[in-house]
Amino acid sequence: MKVLVIGGTGLVGSQVVQELLKLNQETYVLTRTEENAGKLPGGVNPVLGDLLKPKDVKKIFNNIDSVFLLNPVGNTEASEGLFAVNGARMAGVKRIVYMSVHKLDNWIHLPHFGSKLPIELAIKESGIPHTILRPNNFYQNDYWFKDALLQYGVYPQPLGDVGVSRVDVADIAEAAAVTLTQNGHEGKTYNLVGPDTLTGSQVAATWSEALGTTISYGGNDLNAWEQQFLQFLPDWMVFDFKLMYECFQRDGMLATQEDIDIQTKLLGHAPRKFSDFTKATVEIWKASE
Repeated sequence: MKVLVIGGTGLVGSQVVQELLKLNQETYVLTRTEENAGKLPGGVNPVLGDLLKPKDVKKIFNNIDSVFLLNPVGNTEASEGLFAVNGARMAGVKRIVYMSVHKLDNWIHLPHFGSKLPIELAIKESGIPHTILRPNNFYQNDYWFKDALLQYGVYPQPLGDVGVSRVDVADIAEAAAVTLTQNGHEGKTYNLVGPDTLTGSQVAATWSEALGTTISYGGNDLNAWEQQFLQFLPDWMVFDFKLMYECFQRDGMLATQEDIDIQTKLLGHAPRKFSDFTKATVEIWKASE
């Protein structure tokens, strides 16, 4: 089976690629440049192209059986996704697995949530057998906060006090590989979540235990968060994420027991724990010193 991974050089997509290689699938990754193509793992076939260029879209999907579709957060996310769906349809792709987001229906007003809705709808109307994955907030987002954790003893993501059912990217990648390569998942939507409900303070406490030092939670002041992160992120992204954190703080982003049970059956194991992720991450950081 020829599987094309769109988003295959990023945090999630690169792990999807590794899962497919473990299964001995003929794996392709879309990339815009020859330079990035040269950085792909051994055994991966690069496909050069840009989803916003029609001449590329018309050829990217030729001779591809299955597609994992992940469009990065950005102002062109919806367009890239819709171009991809049409390219896959015209090329006769036999299966699409699309990575959307948990709680999409609740928070369509969030730019990087709402951008995914038309892509989901287009996939469903395309006639292509499909599966939609809706993951929660990633454990691995905390890689961005390494310096804050190690240098300042602060966990800065303003997750709030209601709780978020964060998920390990390893579980997302495994779910993608399963649904790309096995039958029986057509037309289904899977919420991908972790086993615990984590507040901002609980996340900080878990990092404290893993690091063996006190990590303080940065708190719920979103105006202060906004001013700080405007120094590191583009203003459109800070605007978008601030809206998201308002939802987290007000409603939480909570899994149901049914979500957990379905995911456990899909993967054949329980969702990975955040505490296990933090311990493993600290070991990696120590080894790289």
